[in-house]
Amino acid sequence: MKKILLIVGIVSLMVSCDKATTTKETPSAPVNESGFKTAYIDTEKLMKEYQESIDFEAKYKSMSERIQNELSSDMKKFQSDVQDLQRSAQSKGMEWAQKREAELTRRQQTLAEKEQNYMKKFQEEGAVERDSMVSKMKTFIKQYGKEKGYDYVFGTGDAATVLYAKDGYEITEEILKIMNEEYAKSKGTSAKEEPKKEAEAKK
Repeated sequence: MKKILLIVGIVSLMVSCDKATTTKETPSAPVNESGFKTAYIDTEKLMKEYQESIDFEAKYKSMSERIQNELSSDMKKFQSDVQDLQRSAQSKGMEWAQKREAELTRRQQTLAEKEQNYMKKFQEEGAVERDSMVSKMKTFIKQYGKEKGYDYVFGTGDAATVLYAKDGYEITEEILKIMNEEYAKSKGTSAKEEPKKEAEAKK
């Protein structure tokens, strides 16, 4: 799970758009000396505060805990049966012990396969959902950039593509506000209700 979230956290959302022909400008997007209208997004902050990303992390954390609990329960039962075999082998005879040992060996192989299948499914489902979310974010930012008349929208964070920029060029908060509002609408809730639900869940 940590690997999945790490991948999500370091995804670069750098979007390169065709040079805009519109003359429309916004106060938060200065035009640099070369005449280009540019802005940047703190992608690390975006991934941490975008509600869909928060929900994604919570979902797969819960799934991971459920899988680990189930596997742990299976393993405890297996270990208990192994100990029973060790205690009873002498009193029940060699033939019983050999049959029991063969049975436990098969169970051990089944448990190993079950763990591998769970992890494979977990990783595959997480990757598909993560890629879909990141693709949607890129599409949104690209469209936002075009509508606002940006020539370039850069991404900065763990995988930084901007080493320096004036504060006025950052549009992270604007993007977060709009994306969280749209995500809340898609779930039938308001953006203000999401933090309340998260707080109640923690209680």
